[in-house]
Amino acid sequence: MSLRNVDRRLVTILLIVFVQMVGSGMILPILPLYALGSFGMEPQVITLLVSSFFAAQFVGGPVLGRLSDRYGRLPVLIVSQIGTALSFWALGAASAVWVLFASRIFDGITGGNIIVAQAYITDITPREKRAQSLGYIFAAFGLGFIIGPAAGGLLSRFFGPRVPFYVAAVAALLVVVLTWFTLDESLTPERRSANARADRPRLGLPDVLANGTLMLALSIAFIGQFALGMLQATFSLFGEAVIFSEWDAGNVALGVGALLAVVGLTQFLTQSLLLRPLLARFEEATLVVGGTLLRAVGMLLFALATGPLLGVAGSIVFPLSMGIMMPPLQSLTTQTVDDSVRGGVLGLYQSVVSLSTIVSTAIGGVLFAIAPAFPYAFGAVLSLVTAVPALALGRRCARLAAEERAAEAVADEFEMEASAPAG
Repeated sequence: MSLRNVDRRLVTILLIVFVQMVGSGMILPILPLYALGSFGMEPQVITLLVSSFFAAQFVGGPVLGRLSDRYGRLPVLIVSQIGTALSFWALGAASAVWVLFASRIFDGITGGNIIVAQAYITDITPREKRAQSLGYIFAAFGLGFIIGPAAGGLLSRFFGPRVPFYVAAVAALLVVVLTWFTLDESLTPERRSANARADRPRLGLPDVLANGTLMLALSIAFIGQFALGMLQATFSLFGEAVIFSEWDAGNVALGVGALLAVVGLTQFLTQSLLLRPLLARFEEATLVVGGTLLRAVGMLLFALATGPLLGVAGSIVFPLSMGIMMPPLQSLTTQTVDDSVRGGVLGLYQSVVSLSTIVSTAIGGVLFAIAPAFPYAFGAVLSLVTAVPALALGRRCARLAAEERAAEAVADEFEMEASAPAG
C-alpha cells in the first residue's frame, strides 16, 4: 500500500495506541510481583486486584462508548487517558493495598481509550476494510508490548519496582498531548447531533438478545477471553513459580518481561504481515474458528511448560491465535448493528470481554493456588469449547452472505429490465 494512500488519522490513532500500550506494558510484568513483594499479597488477592480493573471497565465501557457516540471521540479519549495517567502515578506512590485497588478501579472506570480508538477507526474506515484496520490496532498493541514489558522489567530490576509506574504515567500524559494536538474529531457535528436526538438507547438489551449473530459473536468473545484472563492474572506468578523458578528474584521480572516482549513481537508480525493475506483468502468467520483452535494449542504449551523453552513456544502460538481471531471477530461484531451505534456496540463488546475477565482472573488465582499449570489447562479446554459457537457463527454468516448476494442479483436483474428499451 502506497504511503500516499495512508489516512493520516489512522496513523495518528495508531501512534497514540502504541504509546499507550508502551506505558501499560511497562506495568504488566511487575504489578503482580510488586503486589507480592512489596505488600505481601496472596495469589488469590493479587488476581482479584487484576480483576478489579476489568470490573470497573465493565461498568464504564458502555457508558464511555455511548458518550463518544453522542459528544465525539476526542473528549472521551482525552479524559480516559488522563484517568490512566493518574492511576499509574497512584500505583507507584501506593503505601497500602487499598490504594492499589483504588488505582486499578479508577483506571477501569475512565479507561475507555482503547474502546474509543477502535470506534474512531471504524468511523474512518469502509465496512469492508474494518477487520484489516482493526488489525492495525492489534499490531500497535504488539509493537507497544515489545518495548513496554521489556522496559518495565529493566526499570524494575535496576531502579526499583515503583519507577515503571511513574514512567508509564508520563507515557500516558504524552498520549494526551498527542491526542490534543494531532487528532481530528471523526464524528461530524451532524452525526453527533443525530445521536444526541435519539429518543431511546438504540442498542438496548432487547435489541441485543434479538440479534442472533451479535449474540454468537459476544459469546465467542466471552468464552475465548476466559482463557486470556487467566493468563493475564497468573502469568507473572507462573513465571516465578515454574518457568523461571531457578532464577533469583531480581531477574524474574526481566524474564517475564522478555516473554511478554515475544508476545508483543508475535502479535505485531501477525497483524502487519499475516492478517491481510489471510483476510484475502479466508472469510472472517473462518479465521475466528482457526484462531480459536490455535489458542487452545497455545494454552496447552503453557500448561506443559517447565522451563523457558515451552514458555517461549506458548508466547508465540498464543498471540498468533489472538491476532488471527480478534480483529475479524470485532469486525463481525460492528457489522451486526447500524453504523450509528458503532461506539456503543464496541463498548458492549468490551464489557462482555471485561465481564469474562472479571470472572476468569478471580478464578485464575484459585486455580493457580491448586496447581500453577491448572489455569492454562483449563484455558485450553475452554478454547476448544469456543469452537462450537465459532462454527455456528461461520454458518450463519455464510447464509446471510448468500441471501445478500441473491437479493443483490434480483435487484440488478430488475434494474436491467427496467432500463431496457421497450420492444
